Amino acid sequence: MGFKVAIIGRPNVGKSTLFNRLVGKKLALVDDTPGVTRDRRVHAAKLYDLFFDVIDTAGFEDAAASTLPGRMRQQTEIAIREADLIFFTIDAKSGLLPDDRTFAEVVRKSGKPVVLVANKAEARGAQGGMLEAWELGLGEPIPVSAEHGQGMPDLRDAVIAALGEERAFGEDEEDDAEIAASEVLIGEDITDPDAEPAYDDTKPMRIAVVGRPNAGKSTLINALIGEERLLTGPEAGITRDSISVDWDWRGRRMKLFDTAGMRRKAKVQEKLEKLSVQDGLRAIRFAEIVIIVLDATIPFEKQDLQIADLIIREGRAPVIAFNKWDLIDNPQELLAELREKTERLLPQVRGIQAVTVSAETGRGLDKLMDSVIKTHKVWNSRVSTGKLNRWLEGILAHHPPPAVAGRRLKIKYVTQAKTRPPGFVVSCSRPDAMPQSYVRYLSNSLREAFDMPGVPIRMALRTSDNPFAGRAKKR
Repeated sequence: MGFKVAIIGRPNVGKSTLFNRLVGKKLALVDDTPGVTRDRRVHAAKLYDLFFDVIDTAGFEDAAASTLPGRMRQQTEIAIREADLIFFTIDAKSGLLPDDRTFAEVVRKSGKPVVLVANKAEARGAQGGMLEAWELGLGEPIPVSAEHGQGMPDLRDAVIAALGEERAFGEDEEDDAEIAASEVLIGEDITDPDAEPAYDDTKPMRIAVVGRPNAGKSTLINALIGEERLLTGPEAGITRDSISVDWDWRGRRMKLFDTAGMRRKAKVQEKLEKLSVQDGLRAIRFAEIVIIVLDATIPFEKQDLQIADLIIREGRAPVIAFNKWDLIDNPQELLAELREKTERLLPQVRGIQAVTVSAETGRGLDKLMDSVIKTHKVWNSRVSTGKLNRWLEGILAHHPPPAVAGRRLKIKYVTQAKTRPPGFVVSCSRPDAMPQSYVRYLSNSLREAFDMPGVPIRMALRTSDNPFAGRAKKR
């Protein structure tokens, strides 16, 4: 069994940089601004032959419990309780500060094994800060440079010394990330076009939760998993990193991604907010289902529609959650209005699942997850080539493609080439001349005929090669 390491320290000592170094990916946002990290993030890490889980935490600050820094500190204290080993990190370049001494006392009282990490040891004058670190009484400081990867062998030896060889070398499982290649239809290739396999409800599912700032995304995830896992509050823009949370729902494994609120591009000026939005976009690209959280008191702002359009273009399966439903005075009237607006403003995903929820009271959460499963099934659905071409015969008889420049367009056959989202290849005589209005007609007819509501459908037009093309006419 593996062990857990929590990286603790005051703001701006390089905790997230060390976290990224151990994980081997740039997952946590890093900037010179103090207090970038707010939520605690857990990920599988590797240090040479040691495999463990590492927890990135917010900078330890001395503040009242009701304030944002105070709530961040509570999250860090939870990380200390969960950890088997603590990396107490200091900035060797700037030396010890009063906060370092205060928080060293908190770590000492926890009774957990501690490795004192003197980061930024590559800087000129860092030797003095390392010597000062002995005053903390946490043992020998390990000089490292998380930015440049220096001092990692010494850190490995310190971990083994703190935990013992038996505990340090316990077996752990490595988590392999699956990255899908992007093509025209964006999805998974279908090996047998005539097969319609049953939906596999045992596979884990990746769900991203997105929306404008202060729509209630973090509160919604906390309500779903039943614990205060993510930092929440009345302030807009609390979440910065894209945080993943593992969760079991009715025996099925889920990975929920909380993302930073996305404002209009013109309003995003600060570098830190740009990094947060990029992290959120990355979470969307690697998710399967994306829950778009809308504030029911001010739904369908322009930014909400832009977020939805981005998700559809990426080929993810969207589900809408109208949050803060407990604040609505006339629910029945508003519900009818929201349904009409959803159909009118999002015609690309006709029949999209939209659920009213209240993250504060827990209302509608089961209904939301049922909609997620239903949408995921449609997103994974396959239709055999035989059924598709029988459907195409009826379509061509009822509404054939128009003539362009006096020549009739011919459609030969259609087949499904990909799933996740459903992608279809239409073989026709002149793909470049096919009107987009007719392609939309085919998509909408296919959606209705094979019951594929609420997911993007890809249509790729192809023409078969002419074996006589390019040959000169022989006299």
